[in-house]
Amino acid sequence: MPAIVLPFLPLLSGVLVYLFGRDSERKAYRISLFFSFLTAFVSLLLLIAYLREGSFKVGLTPFLSFYIDALSVVMAVAVSFISLVVHAYSIRYMQDDEGYARFFALLDLMTFSILITVIAGNLLLMFVGWNLIGVILYFLLSHNLRFEQAHRFGAWTFLTHRIGDLPLLFAILLLFESYGTFEIDKVREGLLSGNVPDNLELVGILVVLSAFAKSAQFPLHVWLPYTMAGPTPVSALMHAGIVNAGGFLINRFAPVFYHAEYGLHLAFWVGLITAILGSTLMLLQTDIKKSLGYSTVGQMGYMIMECGVGAFALAIYHLIAHGIFKATLFMGSGGVIHEARKDPNIPEDEVYSFFVKRELPPTRLPWIVFALITVSVPLIIVLLAHLVAGVDVFKYQGALILLFFGWVTGAQTIFSIYKLGARSVYKLLLFVILSFSVVVLGYVFIGHSFEKFLYPDKEFIERIYHNAGIHPTVFELQIILLTVVVALGWLLVYYANQNRDVVMPKFRSLYVALYTHLSRELYVADLYEAVAKKLTELSSKLNRSLRWL
Repeated sequence: MPAIVLPFLPLLSGVLVYLFGRDSERKAYRISLFFSFLTAFVSLLLLIAYLREGSFKVGLTPFLSFYIDALSVVMAVAVSFISLVVHAYSIRYMQDDEGYARFFALLDLMTFSILITVIAGNLLLMFVGWNLIGVILYFLLSHNLRFEQAHRFGAWTFLTHRIGDLPLLFAILLLFESYGTFEIDKVREGLLSGNVPDNLELVGILVVLSAFAKSAQFPLHVWLPYTMAGPTPVSALMHAGIVNAGGFLINRFAPVFYHAEYGLHLAFWVGLITAILGSTLMLLQTDIKKSLGYSTVGQMGYMIMECGVGAFALAIYHLIAHGIFKATLFMGSGGVIHEARKDPNIPEDEVYSFFVKRELPPTRLPWIVFALITVSVPLIIVLLAHLVAGVDVFKYQGALILLFFGWVTGAQTIFSIYKLGARSVYKLLLFVILSFSVVVLGYVFIGHSFEKFLYPDKEFIERIYHNAGIHPTVFELQIILLTVVVALGWLLVYYANQNRDVVMPKFRSLYVALYTHLSRELYVADLYEAVAKKLTELSSKLNRSLRWL
């Protein structure tokens, strides 16, 4: 019963808000907030039902059916509670908006679309929800009817999502051709029973391509950072529950990757490129929301890369953790912007003194000591955390990749402390190491627990890890290359802090050119603009020629 009721509660709320809330702001938000509470409560009942009964399927018709398993339950609870927080935040944030009731109705419809997608028991029903997410997102981003920029980039988002819908539709049709059904549980049974069609590699690639569009992977990433003109609650919901949908989609089609491997390799390389590109472009932004947008691009690249190395459960954990974190950041960014407009004075703390005044703190550790701490301590912490959790990090390439990135993240954190410096450097270093230890232990234990909850069949997840592997020589060269790039970056920063000329005169023009191209975001947005302009001109010429017919 909770599974049938759950997705239709926000749909009913949207209809009631539209019918009865247009004349009263108080009535609009009260209806919407009440149903949001109810939706979150029913999602918890659904979780309890799953823990008691295990996976099950309910429905009114073969099309309108819902498949309840560990993945759908986890996603339903996360989406319901994040939606509740965004609804509560929007009550005062949107209080002076002319389309107040329309905004809450659209939020409810978005929650309905996401819930339909995550608990659908029929592939066509899932595709309907997947498609509706992009449609309703367009209306939310274009909510301000007087803001031309919002409409313009809302249209970019709409078109990008429509491009991403096509591969998913083709993948669903190919699976139907092979198994004669759209029901997710029956397709899953067919895949795991060994009945593998010849086109399964193509299905895996199509699923991954669809995930790329929804999760803003390069070169389809442009829509995400350019949609910051929409209301802040929309940005929070988008970064918490919509852009993460690519990770969910790959997990939903996990049985496909039990046999197919090319899609996993594609996901790893595109995710890696997107993670590096998004993180780099984030550093060049001057707008706080656009900077957060590119930060999300980088995080989504990392999430897709986790899928690419076979860490499907870890990608879901990353999805939820990043969603909560980034939703909080976006909801706080509005307050930061308002406070900065009231008081533009920047407090002169250690960060300000270092980056603006270029004043070094009085106490600094010797460079060689800090270098040894930077390299060794994070590696020891990451290894011990995995060993304590009982994770065999040396068995699969995917686990080694995640171990490598955990080490780099920790080393970068400690290196930043050396770069910044502090008045009590020993105390600060101790707190950083303790904080990093807590984070890594939590990440490993929760991620490992998620894997046992989502994929209790150990053979299943081991097969996916195996499929994600590449040739050992290529893997080793890949790790060496990444290590060299990271080490060179640290050396450049170190020499820059010593006030040395880190760029030789003959390389200075190359450095300037690289910065110029990155500041223009590698011209991807300009390319889209040029294509759109040409298509518009072609459309105008075609209309004029048809006028004479």
